[in-house]
Amino acid sequence: MSAQEQVVVEDQACEFALQLKKQQQAYLANPMPSADERIARLKRLRKSLLAHQDELIESLNKDFGRRSPEETLLLDVLPNINNIDYCVKRLKKWMKTETRHTDLLVRPAKVELMYQPVGVVGIIGAWNGPIIVTFGPLVTALAAGNSAMIKMSEFNPETNKVAKKIIAEAFDDSLVSIFDGEAEASARFSALPFNHLMFTGSTAVGRHVMRAASANLVPVTLELGGKCPVIVCPDMDIDDAVSRFIYGKCANSGQICLSPDYILCPEGKEQAVVDAYCKRFKEMFPAFSSTTDHSSVHSERHFQRLQEILSDAKAKGATVISANGQEPDPKTRMMPTHLVLNATEDMIVMQEEIFGPILPIKGYKSVEEAVSYINQGGRPLGLYIMSFDKTTQDYILNHTHSGGVSINEVVSHALCDDVPFGGVGDSGIGHYHGHEGFKAMSKAKTVLKRGKFYPGKFTAPPYDKGFLRPILKWLLRQ
Repeated sequence: MSAQEQVVVEDQACEFALQLKKQQQAYLANPMPSADERIARLKRLRKSLLAHQDELIESLNKDFGRRSPEETLLLDVLPNINNIDYCVKRLKKWMKTETRHTDLLVRPAKVELMYQPVGVVGIIGAWNGPIIVTFGPLVTALAAGNSAMIKMSEFNPETNKVAKKIIAEAFDDSLVSIFDGEAEASARFSALPFNHLMFTGSTAVGRHVMRAASANLVPVTLELGGKCPVIVCPDMDIDDAVSRFIYGKCANSGQICLSPDYILCPEGKEQAVVDAYCKRFKEMFPAFSSTTDHSSVHSERHFQRLQEILSDAKAKGATVISANGQEPDPKTRMMPTHLVLNATEDMIVMQEEIFGPILPIKGYKSVEEAVSYINQGGRPLGLYIMSFDKTTQDYILNHTHSGGVSINEVVSHALCDDVPFGGVGDSGIGHYHGHEGFKAMSKAKTVLKRGKFYPGKFTAPPYDKGFLRPILKWLLRQ
């Protein structure tokens, strides 16, 4: 890093710290926003987001090189609108103080649980879905009554401009502030003493974020990824299975943390999966080179990374098949799905999250063998079961761990606002959707209330003259 770049980084770190102090002071002036205040904030975000949806389509198209307009609306805009509407409808119920059971040792008293905002939430986004992975956590943070500081990915400069405009129109920066900057800026951002930190990105970077947050004992929510498998079970028709998972693989050119990473199918049916996939892919994208329905690989760096994965697989004996017979175009970075047969564990394609239009297909002898294979790796963010047999479904559900599961579908469980979304193990920590997300960004504070009668004087020392000894003897009787 040059001296000039170091100065920029130090200046931005100072800006982060000053902004955090500003938001902390503003929060302390209003530490328990009412339901009406929170709902008004969410509605302002909704209005601003909808007002700039066309600009988001244009900016993401520029940042990606080619980004399907429908995918921007479907993956980045609509889920946030649905999330806001869901929270607005339920927020007053979530905020109610809960009465809990009063234990014998503290009676007579009343025990309550109140959900209090934690303070300032830090949000670090990723490049692949820059609006959903920043505004999604923001919705949860605002619903819980917090303020937020957002760090956008530096790889989407055009989209970041629009995001800043959306936030500036909806909020004063004492409530929500937004930044971009290089990787060093993200490192400085993650080291700030937030009251909660939400990160979306790779498992490797997630480890660094958690390590930085630990210095200040900042609780973290990590939404990572991993190798999300699809199990095509013996009872499932191959054409039907492919029709159900292909869009999840093609959406955003496979650059989604929940995108199917590899397919497990009954041994001997691998070629049938390839044939069905190629047929359906050509139907979906008949003029692939010029279509606006399929997004390009985001950047030159990721395009080259994917080509290296394919070269490694070919060099080690795998068969690679383009879904439409076309080769990846280095100029436009348009890349049809490349199906990989005979993949082995020494290949990069089976070791790392692919995050792009490459799809290994492996055979198994039994469902038990498929489950065993999945369990040998890290726990994925999503697991997909293609089967109508309930016994098979239950076996896989009971013998695997994953952030979530979709049966006879892929990705869609993440679109359900009424359930928590998050990973487990290598795929993440914590949740940020729905009621569970509200709780994650709140402090559940126990409050015990006594009236005028105070029983403590009857159990105070000296113990040989009070009621405590006989009470304890009675309570601990055999």
